[in-house]
Amino acid sequence: MSALPGMMRCVDRFAVGAVTWIQRLGDLRNAVRQELIGRQLDAHVPAGASVVDVGCGQGTQAIRLARRGCSVIGVDPSIDLLHRCESEARSAGLNVDLRLGRLEDLDAVLGNRRFEVVCAHGLLMYLDDPAFALATLTERLEPGGILSVTFRNGAALAFRPGMRGQWQAAIAAFDASTYVNELGVDARADRLDDITAVLAARGLVTDAWYGVRVFTDPAAADEPLGDVQDFEQLIRAEQLAGSRDPYRQLASQIHLIARKRANPNG
Repeated sequence: MSALPGMMRCVDRFAVGAVTWIQRLGDLRNAVRQELIGRQLDAHVPAGASVVDVGCGQGTQAIRLARRGCSVIGVDPSIDLLHRCESEARSAGLNVDLRLGRLEDLDAVLGNRRFEVVCAHGLLMYLDDPAFALATLTERLEPGGILSVTFRNGAALAFRPGMRGQWQAAIAAFDASTYVNELGVDARADRLDDITAVLAARGLVTDAWYGVRVFTDPAAADEPLGDVQDFEQLIRAEQLAGSRDPYRQLASQIHLIARKRANPNG
């Protein structure tokens, strides 16, 4: 794992909730989210692909892709989360190239490298300018490459508080594009049409989109995974909901798979 001078020059927004995030890694909602994203990726990422995971965190997806024979670079501004990823990868006998940095540091961190797959999961909600972020990620794609990005579903911000009976919060969420997440961090939500339009302007076409967490999203943020009787059946139900209308439109997050045109003029 390489560390670049000056990479920790400022505290990113997510860092405020990082300790709580780490404490909840094994809880129900995080486990469901990670498993769904992983299975959705399996349908689009070929074994052995070159991958960069920007904002890789503890490396759940980076490690999963490395198990499939992919050559993976993980980039994240949290040294603690990178150490967790490094430890788990080593225990599994896998090689994940981990690098300390943020989205805006990619030129310094990656040089001029391009990849068959670029992942950015749970990143856009902490950034003020998603268009800049998507442009930066797209620049890292080879022609024909795949972008896998998740974002908070701005069309369904009222669903979670409504299902919890938090009526005042649900009413306020209908017209909101920002929220305070359950880490206590200010975050943003985006709508699918807006994100696909930004990507289309950059020469990407949408291959597929999925909902991430429909039935389990109203659960408490710290609900333990151990309370689930049959995790595989739960995931199967969430997979079906995440791939079909109208259910996927109510998901907490959207997982978008877009492909960079091999011929920019075609």
